Amino acid sequence: MQPVVAGDRVVTFWELVTERAVYGTVDELAALLRWLHGLQPPSSLVLPELRPFGRVELRIAQAELSEGDRRFLRDRLADLRARYAALEFVLPAGPVHGDANVGNMLRRQTDGVAVLIDLDGFAAGPREWDLVLTAMYFERFGWHTAEEYAAFAEIYGFDVMAWPEYGVLADIRELTMVTWLAQNAGESPEIAAEIAKRVADLRSGPGHRDWAPF
Repeated sequence: MQPVVAGDRVVTFWELVTERAVYGTVDELAALLRWLHGLQPPSSLVLPELRPFGRVELRIAQAELSEGDRRFLRDRLADLRARYAALEFVLPAGPVHGDANVGNMLRRQTDGVAVLIDLDGFAAGPREWDLVLTAMYFERFGWHTAEEYAAFAEIYGFDVMAWPEYGVLADIRELTMVTWLAQNAGESPEIAAEIAKRVADLRSGPGHRDWAPF
C-alpha cells in the first residue's frame, strides 16, 4: 500500500511509463478526460483548489520585460482575475488534470495504452479548464485540425467552444503561456522575439496566433 512512511518522510513509488516519448492522440485525450472527470474522489481525499493564475504574477515581476509590457501584463492579469471570478460554469466541478493537452499524455511502453502525465497541477475545479487547451490549440493556433477538434468534443460529450465564456479561459491560458515563456527571455534572441510577438498579439485582441510551440 502507498504511500509509505519512512521515518519523517512520506514516500511514493512510480512506474516508468516509457523510455521513449510517444504521445497519444486528441481522441485518446478526450476519452481520458471523460474518464477522469467522471471519477468521484473519496471523502478522505482533499484536493487543492485549482489556481488558474498560478505563478503568473511572480513571472511578470521577474521577467526581462519593458516597463510598458510589464504594466500591460499586470493590467491584463487583474482584468482576467475579475472576469474569472464572475464566470458561471456549466459543467459540475470535480477533479481536473490542470494542464490537459496531447503533450501531457504518453503511451505506455508495455502495452501502448495512453496515460496522462505531469500531474503536479491536479486539483479540484471547473472541468471546462481541462477542455480549453485542445479548443484553443485548434481555434487560435491551428495546432489541431477541425476534424480532430470535432472528434474531441464528440468523444468527451461537450464542446467548450459553444460555452459563451470560453474566451475568458482561452485568454487566461494565453496569458500563462506568455508569462511562462517570459521567464526565459534571456536565454536566446529567438525566445525574446517570440515573447515580443506574443505580447503584441495580446495587445491586438483575440485572433489567430502564429506562436511557436516552445
